[in-house]
Amino acid sequence: MSENIQHKIEQLRKELHQHNENYYLMDEPSISDLEFDLLLKELQDLEAQYPEFYDDNSPTIRVGGGVTKIFPTIQHQFRMYSLDNSYDFDDLADWEKRIIKTIDEPVEFVAELKYDGASISILYENGKLSQAVTRGDGFQGDEITSNVRTISDIPLKLSGDFPERFFMRGEIYLTRKNFDKINKLREEEGLDPFMNPRNTASGSLKMQDSGEVRKRRLSSVLYQFVSDEIPAETHWELLHEAKKWGFKISDQAKLCKNLEEIKEFINFWDTERHNLPFEIDGIVLKVNSIKQQRQLGYTAKSPRWAMAYKFKAEKVETELQSVSYQVGRTGAITPVANLKPVLLAGTIVKRASLHNEDIIKKLDLHEHDFVYVEKGGEIIPKIVGVNAEKRTSESKEIEYIKNCPECGTELVKIVDQAIHFCPNDLHCPPQVVGRMIHYVSRKALNIDNLGSETIEQLYKEKLVENPADFYTLTKEQLLPLERMAEKSAQNIITGIEKSKEIAFEKVLYGIGIKHVGETVAKKLVKNFNTIEDLKNATAEELCQVEDIGMKIAISIVDFFNNSENILMLERLKSYGVQLEKGENTNEVLSNVLEGKTFLFTGKLSLFTRESAEEMVEKHNGKNISAVSKNLNYLVVGEKAGSKLKKAQDIGTITILDEQQFLDLIEKH
Repeated sequence: MSENIQHKIEQLRKELHQHNENYYLMDEPSISDLEFDLLLKELQDLEAQYPEFYDDNSPTIRVGGGVTKIFPTIQHQFRMYSLDNSYDFDDLADWEKRIIKTIDEPVEFVAELKYDGASISILYENGKLSQAVTRGDGFQGDEITSNVRTISDIPLKLSGDFPERFFMRGEIYLTRKNFDKINKLREEEGLDPFMNPRNTASGSLKMQDSGEVRKRRLSSVLYQFVSDEIPAETHWELLHEAKKWGFKISDQAKLCKNLEEIKEFINFWDTERHNLPFEIDGIVLKVNSIKQQRQLGYTAKSPRWAMAYKFKAEKVETELQSVSYQVGRTGAITPVANLKPVLLAGTIVKRASLHNEDIIKKLDLHEHDFVYVEKGGEIIPKIVGVNAEKRTSESKEIEYIKNCPECGTELVKIVDQAIHFCPNDLHCPPQVVGRMIHYVSRKALNIDNLGSETIEQLYKEKLVENPADFYTLTKEQLLPLERMAEKSAQNIITGIEKSKEIAFEKVLYGIGIKHVGETVAKKLVKNFNTIEDLKNATAEELCQVEDIGMKIAISIVDFFNNSENILMLERLKSYGVQLEKGENTNEVLSNVLEGKTFLFTGKLSLFTRESAEEMVEKHNGKNISAVSKNLNYLVVGEKAGSKLKKAQDIGTITILDEQQFLDLIEKH
C-alpha cells in the first residue's frame, strides 16, 4: 500500500514539475490553471496524509507559508564579485584593448541584458535545489532557500544531463506589471507605494513568511554557471546547457564577434528597453571563452573578463505648474505634480506622483520650480531634483495641505506611515464612491451593469450614499441619468436583485472593512457564521483566526463600533442580502459525474455558465478551463468557436448540447 502511495506522490511531483517547466521555461502551457491547481491540491492532501514521503523540492513547497525568523549567514564557496561599470563606448574600447593585449588570439563576447533586481546564488546537488543565498557583501550572504523555492520559474528539480554539484547565479526581479499590482494594493490599504521594482524584489526576498513572498510573484533569470568543473568551453554553450536543465535564461542574449556588434546591441536596447516587461539598467558583456576568462582572472573586486555598460537615465527639465491632491478609496492622500507637458522616454509626461509630504520636503519643492523628471527604466515618471538657479525670490515653498481637498476634514498622519489620511471615510465623496464601486465589483457582489460612472452620477444626484441604498433604487430614478436607456436601467435593477443571492463571504469582502480582503473574508466566514457573531467578537477572539493579526482585528472592531455601519448592515439584512453562512452550497447530490471533467462554451440558453458549473460540482464532476486531452465533455451552446474545433481535432472528447448535458445528469 505505502509503495503505491509513494509512487503516486512521485508521479504527481514529476507531472507538476513538467507542467511548471512547460509554462515558465518553454512558454507552452500544457494544462489549464484550474487543472494544475487540482493536481497540486491532490499532492498537498497526500503529503499531509503521508508525511514520511516529505521532499524539500516538492512542487507544493512553492506555495510557501513557512515563517523564517532568522536568515543564517552563509559563506560563499565562490566569491560573488561586482562588475566594473562603463558609461560610454570609449570605456568599452579601452576594456577590449586590455583584453586583446593579454589574450593573443581572437576574442568573442556574450552581450546580455542587465536585469535590475537582486543577485542570488543557488546551489544544486544531484539535480535538486539545495540552498539559495543572497549576494550580501560578495563573501557571504543570507540563506533564503525557503523564499526562493516559492519563485515559480526557478527549477526545484533539474532534467537532462546535469553536473552533480554546481551553483547557478542570477537575478531575482519583479515585472513592471506585478510591481504595479503590488503598489495598487498598497495604495488601497493606505500604505506608501514602493519606489521601484528593484528594491521591492530585494526586500521581498527577506520577508519572513514565504507564503507572502509567493504572493509578490517574483521572476528570475539565471546567467552564470559556477563550479570547479566547467562542462563546456564557452559561456554561450553553458547558457544553452542550463536552459536544457530547466533554467530560465535571457532570450535576448547575443553572441558578438567584435566591438561594433556590441555597440549595435547596446544602441538597440537603449531604445527598446522601454518596451520590455521588466526593467534593465544596462548591458553586461562577458568574454565567451572559459579558457580566456581564466587567463584574464580578477582584480580585487571584479572579473577582468566582464564589464557592465550602464544606460544613462533619461532626464528632462520642465516646469511645475501646480500640486494637486488625490483622495483614494481608503482615504489616503496622494500629492501629484502637474507639469508642463514634456517628451520623456517616448511618451508625453504631464504628471508625476510626489507620493507624500516627506518627498516634497526632501526635494525642497517651491511653486513654479523647474524640475528634473526621470523615467530610467521605470514606468512612472518621478521628480528627481530641482533647478534652484531658475527659482525666483517670490517663489513660495510648497506647503502640504492640512485639510481634505474633497470634504474639508482635517487630515490625520499615522505615526509610522508617511501618508496622510482623510478620516471622514463615510462622508468624504471619493471614499464614499470608491466604497460603492468596490461593493459592486466582480469579486464582491458582482453587479455587472453598475459601472463607476453610473455610481458617480447616482451619488451626485443624491440617490445613493452607501451600498444599502442600491436596494431602494427604482427604474424611474435611473432613467433620467445620462446615457441611460430603459434596458440598461432594467438590467441594473435585475443585477441588484440578483446580488441578494451572493454568498456571505463575498458580501463581507464587499462592504469594505479596511484590511479585509478576499482571503481574510473567507477565513472570517469559516469562523463566524453570521454578521452578528462577527460584530460581537473581541479583537482577541478575532486574532485566533488564521492569518488575522491585531491590525486587522482592530479595524474590524472599529468598523462595528460605528453606528452608521451598523445601520447600513441592518438595512442590507432587511433587503435580503446574505449576511450569514447559507446552507452547504457545496452539497453533493449524486456521484453520477465522478471522475468526469466538463467545459462549457458558446452562448448557453437553458442555464447560465455559473449554474451549469455548479451542477457539475453537485454531481461530483470537475470543471476545467481549457480544452485538452484531460477533458471528457465539452458542452456547446450557440456560436461555439475555437474550443469546439480543438475538441474535434483531439478526437477523444464527447461533445454535448445543453439538453444532452441535462439528460446525462437526469437519466441517473
